[in-house]
Amino acid sequence: MLGIVLGLLLLIILAYRGWSIIWIAPICAGVVALFGGLDLLDAYTGTYMEGFVDFTKSWFPVFMLGAILGKLMEYTGMAQSIASGIIKLFGKKQATIGVVLASSVLAYGGISVFVVVFAVYPLAVSMFREADIPKRLMPGTIVAGMMTFAMTALPGTPQIQNLIPTDYFGTTAAAAPMMGVAAAIVMGVGSILYLKWREKKLKAAGEVFIGSDEDEKVKKQLMENPPHILLSLLPILAVIITLNLFKWDIVISLLSGILLILLLSVKRFKGFVPALNKGAGDSVMAMINTSAAVGFGTVVRAVPGFQKLSDFVLGLDANPLISLTVATNLLSGATGSASGGLGITMEALGQKYNEIAQATGIAPEAFHRIASIASGGLDALPHNGAVLTILIVTGMSHKESYKDIAVIAIAFPMLSLIPAILLASLGIY
Repeated sequence: MLGIVLGLLLLIILAYRGWSIIWIAPICAGVVALFGGLDLLDAYTGTYMEGFVDFTKSWFPVFMLGAILGKLMEYTGMAQSIASGIIKLFGKKQATIGVVLASSVLAYGGISVFVVVFAVYPLAVSMFREADIPKRLMPGTIVAGMMTFAMTALPGTPQIQNLIPTDYFGTTAAAAPMMGVAAAIVMGVGSILYLKWREKKLKAAGEVFIGSDEDEKVKKQLMENPPHILLSLLPILAVIITLNLFKWDIVISLLSGILLILLLSVKRFKGFVPALNKGAGDSVMAMINTSAAVGFGTVVRAVPGFQKLSDFVLGLDANPLISLTVATNLLSGATGSASGGLGITMEALGQKYNEIAQATGIAPEAFHRIASIASGGLDALPHNGAVLTILIVTGMSHKESYKDIAVIAIAFPMLSLIPAILLASLGIY
């Protein structure tokens, strides 16, 4: 147990300091193995790499195709078209709502959160300037759409955080729709109300939009004549419909969206290969980061002290959904990654919770939805990769904007688990 605790603490501290999880995860796993009485070399080359490789084998196609889909949407201007159409629909007086919804539509369509940032940011700058909204609210506004309800709660989302539990509970992407919608309402409505309150408060204090030289340059990133929004929505709809209505495998669904983009944008074929290359390249780093975290979890599961840790987590409360919430949140916070923390949790405890589902009569779908939502809580601690990317792209600092990010991406997702668990306790999934 001491080795597990020390390994987790070391992982949290080093990840928070910005050290790459690719190389610190095996070191932290070595601490766990050493205290657990395992041979260090065998623990690394055997146990750790088995977990790493197994996760990569299962999920690399999804990571790669999702990244390619997003990069093609960005290159063809389809992502810009969708974001621009939604933001303009709400107008400058409701700029925050427009940015939230634009980000969420792109995220719900399976586009990587890292692509969403670059697609929405230039438009958000324009709208925030027109509405004179303090720029410090922009990171939280984008986060509200792409890292909360669209990523984990809305049933049917093709984001990886909603797909990982399917392997362990035998569920689908649309698992527990009532629980998911209830949680999504808390996150979505809560975030918008909070952002409007903050906007009013900051303006009352005399704060205004203050741009930078970089903000002027982002206008050049916008395509002058992007595709029509209805045309741009077709690839996203193809992914969602084939995944949830036709029950196609996520790999086939993503491929259908990619092929549709290529067909609809054939006039821009000269840039297809560079976009495909960039998407595929970006996916490798995301895949390795997540697999490294899962490898750590595999070593944790292999040491004798894991049984005590398992008993502790499973015995936290009479309701196993609460213990699953705690376990997933802690591990997502430790890795600074929703997919990484969820991968560790499912690798270490997924089978046990599936057995609990069968024994207690609680639907596996309920465990799926709770695990997915919980992965999007403490993952948004300051060392989260997506959070760091958003701050860099928007030119904001943790001091200026992280408070709002934390409320939106940590507090509201955790609060949303309350109605979800209550519904599950009533047998409403």
